[in-house]
Amino acid sequence: MVLLVVFAACSKPAQKIVQAPPSPWKPPQLARFRPMQVPPENPLTREKVELGRKLFSDPRLSADGSRTCAGCHEPKYGFTIGAIDGRACASLINVGYAQGFFGEDAPIPLERAVQGMWQFAMVRKDGPTLDEVAARFGPDVTPQKVTDALASYLRTLVPVNAPWVRFHDGDATALSEKARRGYEVFDRKARCTNCHNGVLLTDRLRHDIGTGSPYKTPTLLNIGKSMPYFHDHRVAKLEEAVDRMLAGGFKTKSPDPQLRPVTLTPEERELLLAFLRELDADVM
Repeated sequence: MVLLVVFAACSKPAQKIVQAPPSPWKPPQLARFRPMQVPPENPLTREKVELGRKLFSDPRLSADGSRTCAGCHEPKYGFTIGAIDGRACASLINVGYAQGFFGEDAPIPLERAVQGMWQFAMVRKDGPTLDEVAARFGPDVTPQKVTDALASYLRTLVPVNAPWVRFHDGDATALSEKARRGYEVFDRKARCTNCHNGVLLTDRLRHDIGTGSPYKTPTLLNIGKSMPYFHDHRVAKLEEAVDRMLAGGFKTKSPDPQLRPVTLTPEERELLLAFLRELDADVM
């Protein structure tokens, strides 16, 4: 709060309390990655982030009050769990760094992607309009205010203190000795870094692993707690998913040239799995 003193001629000074405008607030940032782009029309403020955090788990955002954003993007499962119309829900970790959204990797702003998913997954065409749903939160609340707040919150989902991030940034002790050896297998013999590379553990490109059409490489952060796997949840366990990828993916008429079968020793396989299991990435 700030105090503004208003003086009137021949009168005793009076004080008027005026609420200060929200101050800009920077999201957590990955130290060795390009700065996150925040659109000037939706500057980050602490108030908007906190509002978005609450809206993320508020069932009033859905047409019938039965769904929340967290229902498909559960924080304790790495901000992903469940599927919509047969498609797995992507992790929201580091979503503020995304260059595109949805299966087609549409190059749209995060705000537009948020509103699109809100409409598609929680309101649908045959229910109340987004304006009617937003009005549940107050007469001056609009769909744009809701999506701006949600997008602001999502931009804070950056795991700056995650073991993998610290290891990537040079702290060799952030991972166990077994996981470090597993990363060597991951990077070299298994060639996983052909697609799962960098601090985001994704090249953010689309590949066909034999599931019928190309999909964007998902991050491997929180992979140990985000089962089941693949875009249609066809594999239940991490070990099965790893074995499938080591085998070169699924059978397809046009295999990705980067996906070639790899044979690991039992020890190498266990080391690889140890690395993947240490990729937990909690956020604020």
